[in-house]
Amino acid sequence: MAVCDIAVATADTVFGFTEVKLGIVPAVISPYVVAKMGTSAARHLFLTGERFSAQRAYELGLVHVIAPPDGLDAAVVRIVHELRTAGAQAISAAKTLIAAVAHRHPSAVTELTVDTIADLRVTAEAQEGMRAFLDKRPARWVEDGGS
Repeated sequence: MAVCDIAVATADTVFGFTEVKLGIVPAVISPYVVAKMGTSAARHLFLTGERFSAQRAYELGLVHVIAPPDGLDAAVVRIVHELRTAGAQAISAAKTLIAAVAHRHPSAVTELTVDTIADLRVTAEAQEGMRAFLDKRPARWVEDGGS
């Protein structure tokens, strides 16, 4: 879940970094988990190995959506629908942008952000998306079932 773009859990899911209970540590996943939930929460949960709820995972940023146990599939379908209404190139560029700007001061990435939007605005996908918005209609990739 620490490396997922979007993590969904049921309300009754229980999480835990319980390796210390076995005399080991969550070493391999630690860079990803610490980056996602922070060092303070990692200290607490890595050292105690205690289990925690989906709500706590949500509060820590490990989970983005909590669904009722019988509503997991519906929650995932809603997210997939949202993804399918977005441009595939834009999603890819957004993922790249997030990685590039994370933990950096805005002034350090000004040129990157300006270049990114300038480069994307002229793509066929962006032109179609903006045209569709102005025409108050779905973009073609939505009508086609995804780009």
